[in-house]
Amino acid sequence: MDQAALRLILLGVFLISKQNVDIYSFYINSMVTSRYATTVITSRVANTLNESQEIQFEVKIPKNAFISKFRMTIEGKTYDGVVKEKEEAQQLYNQAVSRGQSAGQIKSVGRTLEDFKTSVTVAAFSKVTFELTYEELLKRRLGKYELLINAQPMQPVADFKMDVHIQEKPGISSLEVKGDLSTGDLANAIKTTRADKDAWVTLYPTQDQQTKCKSCGENGLNGDLLVTYDVERRNPKGEVMVSNGYFVHYFAPSDVPRIPKNVVFIIDRSGSMHGRKIEQTRLALLRILSDLDEDDHFGLITFDSEVNLWKRELLKATEANLKNAKSFVNEITDRGATDINAAVLAGVDMINRHPREGTASILILLTDGDPTSGETNIEKIMANVKKAIGTKFPLYCLGFGYDVNFDFLTKMSLENGGVARRIYEDSDADLQLQGFYEEVAVPLLTDIQLKYPVGTNLTKTSFSLYFNGSEIVVSGQITDNSVESFTTEVIAVSKGSKVTYQDTIMTKDPSDVPPENEDFMQRLWAYLTVKQLLERQVLLKGQEKEDEKKEALKLSLKYQFVTPLTSMVVTKPQEVARRKPLLSKRHMTARLEFAKRKPGATHHLANTIPFFSGRNWETSQDRGKDECKMLKVSEYILVCLTLCCIWLCSVLAPTVRSNRFLLPVVGQSKLLCFDVPVPHKLRLLQDSASEFYMNGESVTGQNGFHQITFHYKTNHHLTINTTSVRYHEGQNQVEFLWGQELTQHNTEGVSLILRSNEIDITMGNIHVVILLHKEKREIFLWPAVQQQPKDVSLTGILGKTDASYEEIQGSQTPTLKINDQEVSTSWEDVTDYRLSSKPVIKCWLVSFYAAMQRDISDFTVTKL
Repeated sequence: MDQAALRLILLGVFLISKQNVDIYSFYINSMVTSRYATTVITSRVANTLNESQEIQFEVKIPKNAFISKFRMTIEGKTYDGVVKEKEEAQQLYNQAVSRGQSAGQIKSVGRTLEDFKTSVTVAAFSKVTFELTYEELLKRRLGKYELLINAQPMQPVADFKMDVHIQEKPGISSLEVKGDLSTGDLANAIKTTRADKDAWVTLYPTQDQQTKCKSCGENGLNGDLLVTYDVERRNPKGEVMVSNGYFVHYFAPSDVPRIPKNVVFIIDRSGSMHGRKIEQTRLALLRILSDLDEDDHFGLITFDSEVNLWKRELLKATEANLKNAKSFVNEITDRGATDINAAVLAGVDMINRHPREGTASILILLTDGDPTSGETNIEKIMANVKKAIGTKFPLYCLGFGYDVNFDFLTKMSLENGGVARRIYEDSDADLQLQGFYEEVAVPLLTDIQLKYPVGTNLTKTSFSLYFNGSEIVVSGQITDNSVESFTTEVIAVSKGSKVTYQDTIMTKDPSDVPPENEDFMQRLWAYLTVKQLLERQVLLKGQEKEDEKKEALKLSLKYQFVTPLTSMVVTKPQEVARRKPLLSKRHMTARLEFAKRKPGATHHLANTIPFFSGRNWETSQDRGKDECKMLKVSEYILVCLTLCCIWLCSVLAPTVRSNRFLLPVVGQSKLLCFDVPVPHKLRLLQDSASEFYMNGESVTGQNGFHQITFHYKTNHHLTINTTSVRYHEGQNQVEFLWGQELTQHNTEGVSLILRSNEIDITMGNIHVVILLHKEKREIFLWPAVQQQPKDVSLTGILGKTDASYEEIQGSQTPTLKINDQEVSTSWEDVTDYRLSSKPVIKCWLVSFYAAMQRDISDFTVTKL
């Protein structure tokens, strides 16, 4: 996590109607053994309706955690998730879906939080139990470990329990509980108990108490419980634990003097830093300068397309120098492009030109964008920086917001002994910046090497810096389980002098780990090994990269960790209703032909059967929907006429005849979708007040759009097709080609960021992304609206934000109630082209008019 030492986030959300579902039990149990946390969320849910319904379970976990177990119990029968290699898991998932089964899948999605989401159909008056387990090593920050639990069950729960048990061999020196879930009446429901080596925190609120806290309401608990603690540190040589052939060494000495530091701040002041970003950066820098010690030396560099040095050399942090530096910071304003290469090299040169014995040097880069000026080739920039630094000191990269190329910053940091941290655009961005600096403000040791004579398969043992309040953790296996003692040696530099920490423990000493937790050390080793193997992936190439990837995959599968290399597939039972045809194929065909000729029937069929006209449909005879899918045909539909219902299979791969759009729904997890026939020229998005217009043109037989245009005010015009992007501002024109290196173009009120297969467009306060998709020899465009201002009334195909519906229960065929009208629907697949990964998701397919409440002619334009 980016802001806290460790935040273990548990978020159980049931996207269901609380009138029809009773969450009668909700338990969160977190067991922390020597900093390694294993957390289990168990929720028991009852369907109170007299008919079956789908219940969806969603959990968000921190990026650093690995899901290791998921199971559901339905009517006494248990269904376990299985972790597989990602490609194999996808195949299993697709097979389950193709058999008509409901399947859940867990994936690492690569951002700060990962989603786990699954759903199951629960019979009338039946119950289901969800159980999710995940694991994480707590990281020490500013002298504290943090356990953050977020509970949001969406309704007051009769039996809600949260239990935290912390067990630390050296003893617990401090313990504190805070957060929204410790406010109001909930404070009376919290109980804290401490012993020498154990601490317990419980939260057992009544249903009434669950509605009375700072962030609670009629939907029950909605907030955080934050548990922070630290351990006794009587031995400066560290804490060593040995169990079942594995060891872990926690090293965090505090009895050494701080090392004076040389720190250079490299601050992006390009045009994209305009507004709150630059204001928060100035505020954070002013606070950081005030925290410098007098024996520290510092430098300030600002950059856009040019690099500006406050002073050419590092200056001592005297009162006079700090006062002048603060005046400089207050004058920082945004302008121009982004020359990251020249700025970082200037910072490296500043430190290299002023070496000081017995000090620690640090470079801190803050940027919110990609390199757009000077050297813009990312590989060349990283090579230049790595050569200039030469392993002498670390580079820390802070990426401000989501437009930044965070993968680039991560790789450049890791190559130079540092880390990258994302700073989120929020009201506390200045505190995030200051918080990161505090983590690296007090270096105590440099060039740390840890050695273990009888250790093997070790995690990382070499560290460039150790900061006060942090902790170095090394784990490994013991080469000989018969050894009676285990020796550790740490060699480091303190203020220019070599220091050595050596310790020996007896391996036969009675273990302080209870039998039920004996395997934690092996799992801790596996967790840390996989984390570090994955981290190194960005630095390696060729066979070495493949070998480490295979090792990370092997361990992920062995310990059932869901990682970026694996997925967990959960297949759940779901009976598929099979309707056998009451008519023969010949009679069915005749009846369909009759229906098409019958007055008023064509419109009915058009709403019931998507793309009916022009298709070669074949009845499934004795086959149900299952068999249609197993035949790998391209479409299956249910046609209901006067005397029968029957599944039809499309035996030909049809030409694309429509684009399918997704429509978010207020208060519902299941989306609506609707089809728009091609070709068409459509008004996609419009805001008349700001003179913003976005139109798109589709062509016959192809997905998506072959051209999309933007018009903003009177002088901004943008035309995007599948080969190029042309932007006109008055008489000025620029043109970009898809596939070229990352390009950024900013003018007043307009920002364009072109990446390989997408372009970010901001006009005024409207933010849209156009994606370039390549699929089955087709190349097409697809729009995704990223920001719709709340105070703006947008129109167009993509402008509708107030859609709503109710599901009608008990109908022979799926039916929704939209604007007091009953509408036939079907639960269909749709490819979400709004995302570059193009996931296939489910939606309720309805007619265009049912979705938009207007005819398609109201959204067509004569020219783009």
